[in-house]
Amino acid sequence: MEEKILTLGIETSCDETAAAVLRDGREILSNVISTQIPLHQKFGGVVPEIASRKHIVNIMPVIDEAINKAGVQLSEINQIAVTYGPGLVGALLVGVSAAKSLAYALKIPLIAVNHLEGHIFANFLSAAELEPPFLALVVSGGHTALIKMNDYNNFELLGQTRDDAAGEAFDKIARVMNLPYPGGPEIDKLAKSGNADAIDFPRPKVSEFDFSFSGLKSSVLNYLNSAQMKGEVVNNADVAASFQKAVVDSLIEKTVDAAQNFNLKKIVLAGGVAANSSLENNLRAVCTENNLQFFYPSKILCTDNAAMIACRGYYQSLKKDFATLNLNAVPNLGFKG
Repeated sequence: MEEKILTLGIETSCDETAAAVLRDGREILSNVISTQIPLHQKFGGVVPEIASRKHIVNIMPVIDEAINKAGVQLSEINQIAVTYGPGLVGALLVGVSAAKSLAYALKIPLIAVNHLEGHIFANFLSAAELEPPFLALVVSGGHTALIKMNDYNNFELLGQTRDDAAGEAFDKIARVMNLPYPGGPEIDKLAKSGNADAIDFPRPKVSEFDFSFSGLKSSVLNYLNSAQMKGEVVNNADVAASFQKAVVDSLIEKTVDAAQNFNLKKIVLAGGVAANSSLENNLRAVCTENNLQFFYPSKILCTDNAAMIACRGYYQSLKKDFATLNLNAVPNLGFKG
């Protein structure tokens, strides 16, 4: 009987402490996430030092829970995959340190995973039939990028944001509108009762397949400030809906153009902002209109989780892409390609 590979994934790049166990790369045996959102809400955003300290408290209990829920013994784990960047340096170090310690104690391979690549691989856990090549739109709080995935370990970065990421723009506008943290889901919720055509916010114009959201963000801020100075009443739902439509339109236009340019028939959506209902629904509709297959991870796999890290790590292990125990956190890690 063929031996099954058990991969333990660890993710601590921001404010979620997560651990997961996968069998043969795609079968989730457990996926445990301990979120810190309530802890950071009163500050209106993630406080790095507080996040790091909470990860230290949570990391071993979360790993223990993942092992127990998977119904396996720690001694049965074959390899450990851990996020080493990008992210908050203190938060990353907690996960990296735990992974290195376990790998050393268990005498098993250590795999260093790029968080951005992990988000793409979340789609493999939601769609058993999905295989490369395809185009991936990665949209998160810190990154917005178009990736051409030629094979499981062969990527091309086609374009990325030149300034603010889409998720970052969502959070900044939400903060100005006094919406609770995290701001992205709050804008999505508020936009449902607004008129997306009420305000004609500009669509950023940049060359090729890059993105830019700084100008759009400034336009929304100017609109709100101008209304306040004139004493005008602002319909927040209309602002949220119009702003969201401008972001979504930009993302979808670039994505479809890239897919057609490179003759790719499959589009996958990945990253925390993938949970935005307008982005998902509109991209799905446009894909249908253009005879493109659309793939989208389940909601729990859109946000930061360790199952996607374990999945990415499994495919790295197939080409013997292992890390040494000198592995360190790389907070500004970009897309390697």
